[in-house]
Amino acid sequence: MQFKNALWCLGLVMLLVSCGQQETEQQYKPEFSQQTTAQNQEYIFGVHPLHNPKQLQAVYGPVANYLSQHFDNVQFRLEASRNYAAYEEKLYAGKFHFALPNPYQTITAEDKGYTIFGKMGDDENFRGIFITRKDSILKQPNDLKGQKVSYPAPTALAATMLPQYFLHSNGIDVNQDIENLYVGSQESSIMNAYLGQVAAAATWPLPWKIFLKEKPNFATELEVKWETPTLPNNGLVVRADIPQDIVQKVSDLLFTLHENEIGQTILARMPLSKFEAANSETFQVVRDFIQTFSQEIRPPNSE
Repeated sequence: MQFKNALWCLGLVMLLVSCGQQETEQQYKPEFSQQTTAQNQEYIFGVHPLHNPKQLQAVYGPVANYLSQHFDNVQFRLEASRNYAAYEEKLYAGKFHFALPNPYQTITAEDKGYTIFGKMGDDENFRGIFITRKDSILKQPNDLKGQKVSYPAPTALAATMLPQYFLHSNGIDVNQDIENLYVGSQESSIMNAYLGQVAAAATWPLPWKIFLKEKPNFATELEVKWETPTLPNNGLVVRADIPQDIVQKVSDLLFTLHENEIGQTILARMPLSKFEAANSETFQVVRDFIQTFSQEIRPPNSE
């Protein structure tokens, strides 16, 4: 009798478990929509590490907010990255819906499924500069032989590749005659010169202008020693799967920022006069430079 009761109880338990599984499967059965919708859509806007993450949010966060304010049920969120390597990993994996990469990253992103639709203006500012202490004994580029030079990252175009090509053009074997230090950010590169840890720091005009404004006590002991030629400024890219009407509206908003007071305030933080339309052909000169740089100095992504 006890054995029969035990079997009956076991059967009841198994029946309840089976019913529970069926209810669970029915409860969590996924439902698939027949249509996609832009409601509550979030687009990630990734800006390459022009500044440290906190400063980048302060400068470019208003751009994402401005875009969000002009869309219904669509939000734009700025995402900062701790360094160039982290940014490039996310960019090339397609994490960003919209992005503002440097020109080298721009043409590389195009090969990873992005479309170039615009760029920053002020190409005259997209050049490399060398910062030294005012008490430096350097007179000409050749004086850097045997010295240390800092850069933000191997793939920084204006702040690393253009300066290294400048040195190469002035008779320095960049791979043998100097010690190259990749220090992670524009500000770190400048601070290495201020602290005397390097003979010269490579950066580009926009970070230098911000450094002058935010750290005047440090900047007063530094000066721009040399400048490089220019290339087209940072690009604007969009992932290929973003609806064209969204891309068009973002383009219209960004390319007219300089025409209204709010937009002018946003641009002044960068500092930048305007964004402008661009396409793949705009950056052909960058491709040509990268090819020459790779042949004569090093692959862009190597240290």
